[in-house]
Order: sequence, then structure tokens, then C-alpha cells
Amino acid sequence: MTKTLMTTVAALALCGTAAAAQTVGFSQIGSESGWRAAETTLTRQQAEERGYQLQFSDAQQRQENQIAAIRSFVAQGVDAILLAPVVATGWDSVLQEAQEAEIPVVLLDRRVDSSEDLYLTAVGSDLVHEGEVAGQWLVDQVAGEDCRIVELQGTTGSSPAIDRKAGFEAAIADHENLEIVRSQTGDFTRAQGKEVMESFLQAENGGADICALYAHNDDMAVGAIQAIKEAGLAPGEDILVVSIDAVPDIFQAMAAGEANATVELTPNMAGPAFDALEAYWADGTEPEKFIQTESRLYTQADDPQGEYDRRKDLGY
Repeated sequence: MTKTLMTTVAALALCGTAAAAQTVGFSQIGSESGWRAAETTLTRQQAEERGYQLQFSDAQQRQENQIAAIRSFVAQGVDAILLAPVVATGWDSVLQEAQEAEIPVVLLDRRVDSSEDLYLTAVGSDLVHEGEVAGQWLVDQVAGEDCRIVELQGTTGSSPAIDRKAGFEAAIADHENLEIVRSQTGDFTRAQGKEVMESFLQAENGGADICALYAHNDDMAVGAIQAIKEAGLAPGEDILVVSIDAVPDIFQAMAAGEANATVELTPNMAGPAFDALEAYWADGTEPEKFIQTESRLYTQADDPQGEYDRRKDLGY
């Protein structure tokens, strides 16, 4: 009996609650940030609520570990694979293997540079738009004054790093008063964010020549805030801080006046992903190739302490 037929029979037997019998493999990038930890927690919660058996693999930010995990999932004959890809390229062969095994793959929060027919759908934010929102906030905030910007990029080669940079640059492109003077990867981690920001401060007159920091995620921003404080400057005042993700710790920093703005990336990618899989399992319905989640700008005016309290128990 083919996998497709077996799945159909199971769906009929369960009267539309196909989730009860499904096994899903989840290849997670790692735990480089609070947001990533929350995504993992919420994915586990969603799987448990829907009756899935979730096979979890932590890639520790290495693509070769993810490829090995996907091949293991294929060998196990799982019913679907969730993949949060560490980088955008190099997935064609392993995705082809999953397709040949008739196992649908759903991308979470990041995209890949592969043919769209190799995966069922991708769930995520419009990463370019996130960067645009952050950039437009800074344009509005400085109101025409000269502003030298330092940028903490995400993991080199990852779609968030590429797209969040492109969006931010597009937003400030027509504003000659804004200039990115230094840009370096902090690998999405708090420790690297602090280390790279220290080098930026040293290179820019102890930080006196820096107007603003743009970080591709909040964890790097939190690390950078610590470096700014240790340099004797006031983050959020002497150096404006705008970042992306909306994790609890950035709201604490905003409440303390040490960060200025963040653009939300919801960690609940699994909910829409499982909804799409259930429809596909039930009758073969194929979703759109990209399911977009909502992004929102938060500033110090948006009750940051309340936002922290609402988010602190979500697994960040």
C-alpha cells in the first residue's frame, strides 16, 4: 500500500482528525536566540495539542547536521518534515530525497534557494518588509539629522540576514543623512552581538560617532546594549537601538529606556504549518507556497513592560 493511500485511509478512519496518527520530523537550526527557543517550545506544544509524535533534531547551527536529520526522517518514514533552514542554499538533493519518499516538507521562518516544487509550503514573515519597517522607523526618528549607523547582521548566508539587510537598506536609500558605516555578522547570538559591538565602539571614537544600531535580531541587540553600557554610553539615548523579533528581553530593555524599537516576528510558525499539513493529508489540498505571518513595530510607547509580562512564559 502506498504512503498516500495509507494516509488517506487513516484520515477517513479518524473522521478528519488526521493529526492523531501522524509523525512529524522537525529539524531546528539550534538555540542561538530566545526567539528560536520560543519557536521550538511552541512547535512542541502545537504538536502535543494536535496529537502528533514530534521527532526533534537540534542542528546546532550546522547545515550538515540538518541534512543528516532530514535523511534520518526519510529513513524513518515520517509523515511530514518541518525544516527551519540554517542557510538558504544547498538543499536540492535532500529535498529531492524527501519528495521521492512522498514526504511533504514545510519550511519554517526561513526560505531556501530551491525549486518551489521541492517543498509543500513555507511559513514565515516577509523578512524584507521587517527590515523596511525598522529602517523607516529610524528615518522618522532622526527626522533629517545626520545619522551614522552600525549594523549587526545575522548568520552569513541565511535568508533573514540577506533579506533584513536588503529591506533596511531600501528604506534608508533615499535619505542621504543616514549611512551604514560598519556592518558585520553577530551570528544571531547575544555573545557575538556584544563582541562585535565592542569592536564597532572602538572603531567609532568610543561610540561617539555612532548615531544608531540596527541589529537583525533582538539577542544581538541585547548583547550590544551591554557593550554600549560598558563603554560608558546610554543605549537608547546616546545610541538609538532598533532590532527585530520582539522577544521578552528586548521589551525589558525598552522599558528601561535602553532600546527604542523592535519589529515582531511571531514564533508560532507551527500552527499555520500544521493547518496546511492537515488540509493536505485530508484531501490533497495544496496551500499557497508562502504563508505570511503578521509583523508589527513596537516602540517604547507600546507598554513594553506589559509586553514582557505577556511573553515571558512562552519559552523564550
